[in-house]
Amino acid sequence: MGIFAFLFLSLFIFYFVISDAAGRITQSQALSDGTNLVSKNEGFVLGFFSTGNSTNRYLGIWYNNIPVRTVVCVANRRNPIRDSSGVLMLNSSGSLVLLSQNKTIAWSASSTKEVGSPVVDLLDSGNLVLREENEENPGSYLWQSFDYPTDTWLPGMKLGWDLRTGFERRLTAWKSPDDPSPGELSCGIVLTNYPEIVAKNGSKKLGRTGPWNGVGFSGALGLKANQIYDYNFVSNNDEVYIMYHMIKNSAITRAVLNQTSYLYERDIWVEADKKWTTFISTPKDKCDSYNLCGPYGNCIISESPICQCLEGFKPKSTERWNPDNWAKGCVRTTELSCEDKDKIGFVKFVGLKLPDTTYSWVNKSMNLNECRVKCLNNCSCMAYSNSDIRDGGNGCVIWYGDLIDIIQVAASEQDLYIRMPASEKDQNIDGQNEDLELPLFSLATIAMATNKFSSNNKLGEGGFGLVYKGILADGQEIAVKRLSQNSRQGLSEFKNEVMSIAKLQHRNLVRLLGYCIEGEEKILIYEYMPNGSLDSFIFDQMRSNILGWSMRFNIICGIARGLLYLHEDSRLRIIHRDLKASNILLDSKMNPKISDFGMARSFGGDQTEGNTNRVVGTYGYMAPEYAIDGLFSIKSDVFSFGILLLEIICGKKNRGSFHPEYSLNLVGHAWKSWKEGRMLELIDTCLKDSCILSELERCLHISFLCLQQHHEDRPNMSFVVMMLHSESLLQEPKEPGKTSSSSSKNQSSSINEITITLLDGQ
Repeated sequence: MGIFAFLFLSLFIFYFVISDAAGRITQSQALSDGTNLVSKNEGFVLGFFSTGNSTNRYLGIWYNNIPVRTVVCVANRRNPIRDSSGVLMLNSSGSLVLLSQNKTIAWSASSTKEVGSPVVDLLDSGNLVLREENEENPGSYLWQSFDYPTDTWLPGMKLGWDLRTGFERRLTAWKSPDDPSPGELSCGIVLTNYPEIVAKNGSKKLGRTGPWNGVGFSGALGLKANQIYDYNFVSNNDEVYIMYHMIKNSAITRAVLNQTSYLYERDIWVEADKKWTTFISTPKDKCDSYNLCGPYGNCIISESPICQCLEGFKPKSTERWNPDNWAKGCVRTTELSCEDKDKIGFVKFVGLKLPDTTYSWVNKSMNLNECRVKCLNNCSCMAYSNSDIRDGGNGCVIWYGDLIDIIQVAASEQDLYIRMPASEKDQNIDGQNEDLELPLFSLATIAMATNKFSSNNKLGEGGFGLVYKGILADGQEIAVKRLSQNSRQGLSEFKNEVMSIAKLQHRNLVRLLGYCIEGEEKILIYEYMPNGSLDSFIFDQMRSNILGWSMRFNIICGIARGLLYLHEDSRLRIIHRDLKASNILLDSKMNPKISDFGMARSFGGDQTEGNTNRVVGTYGYMAPEYAIDGLFSIKSDVFSFGILLLEIICGKKNRGSFHPEYSLNLVGHAWKSWKEGRMLELIDTCLKDSCILSELERCLHISFLCLQQHHEDRPNMSFVVMMLHSESLLQEPKEPGKTSSSSSKNQSSSINEITITLLDGQ
């Protein structure tokens, strides 16, 4: 009888081999080692594989059209088959079983529901589902692989909890690149009153995202919606989970846990390079380590030491503040007296990753004032905040006990109010006053650093003052921006700008180191950029040879990332309004940094545009709607980026005529040449030997998309960044908008190619 059963099974296997395109397993079919099940649109494959030099066989799912086999799910990761005898089939009870040679069950999947006519389908999402043959509703699937993720998070896959059953979906890394068995590294949502994602190595916490605030996780900038994919966070009585969906299905992206590097990585497939490129990885630096600085310690990666006590606190250890003592954290400089409520208030802290939510309480219907009162009336309450920051903020979350795992996050839009005695420094109670939060330099120190503002130290000048190179007493090189005495910017406007710029922290933005206010002097101190501005290279016949294509492409991508941070990831939404080649500075390694925020405008919340009666900026870079009507938005910066991108490719300024018969600027000339198939004529001659033509052509295409006449037709910067790093098809651009050299409005423009300006009204 056993022989007949084996022959019977063999017939099923043979039948499946010759009908592979069916894409389905039924009770009359089976999948053997050596054959594959391919999803309908051929995006994913189900089959058997081995890793490294091992002969162990695993049943898994991987991308079909990616030459580097990338496995996204493994069924029998705990129980490999030792040879190629594996068979996947539906048994008589409707369970999906994986059998080895001796008919031992290596893995199985079954349903608690009664099964009628079960089938197994591999969906185009990469989800393997067991369902009734005519059942299309995902909520009625009998079983699905998306409920049992391994190390990879795919679009449409939930991470989180079914509260009705206590079932959890979490990521668990492979033990090693050659061993898919579960490693110690895992990642999932921790159930607190204010849920957040926590990464663990075994039972030890490694890091956390901070809680979901309606827009994103307060300490994880990478987990934020963009034009390629968006997030959906659900928290109700039945479920708590996060999921992401693709908006642009042409892009291929995944998130994966890596046990070897202890990283959570967001990868994008780059078809041109035939490899995965890491778009975002966490932890990004030491501050992402869980509770590095102890209670009331604030981890600031740019500071030395990186662990600092919050305002109103001091190191708990009386010994030298060093890494061995950081975990001990900080204690209050003035003890609280709970009995005397009149002497208690709250200091508003901005730009922080919210504390660990283990001991938190949430009420979604309370407003912020009600939240404050509740916290004030409970001696154990140490801090409060809005639980949701959308629409100006709503809901209440309060923290009990010590506040731990706090990080300085420049892009955080969620204010935290910490309980303080009313006698604290500057009476900064309930956020009524805020310090500039930057070092204050004396005028004597700046004068000494610049050799008394010597003309030999001058780097440039603009309508609002001069810029000098300086060297501080400790040898640090600085750039000093000295506002002219007749600048229209007053003291309050100057402070507003300093406060805005101080909170901008990104590797592609010039960093503000400090300021000076003394008498009539108003001075900003920036990090010094030894290679000067981009325009001094791309528009110079001799120096342009230094910038080969790979270096220019790196500069393009860096500018795009910096602009994306300003538009979407900074604490306030920043519109630069004067993006141009002379405002892109280059460090010692030729990395680009956006500078000069004197004309920038900042917005809170979801505001993305504004208007002005006074147009400022540089002709040749202005978007049409801004130059003519004074309407500016993040899309007017995108237009300026398009001009800049075109100038980097062509090595020519936009202003000027580029055709003997037609009065065309660079944009018009480039569009005409591109439409006529004469793209090679546009490329800077010094790039002919170094450029990757497909990459360069893609950048040119992207520049035209950024230069569309109507702002709604232009991509935002998150999509631009994604387009630069992917090989997906691009939509056809319409004819670009025309930059203006005149306007019907009263205008003030920066024409000097090294514009150093500060403008009133942040």
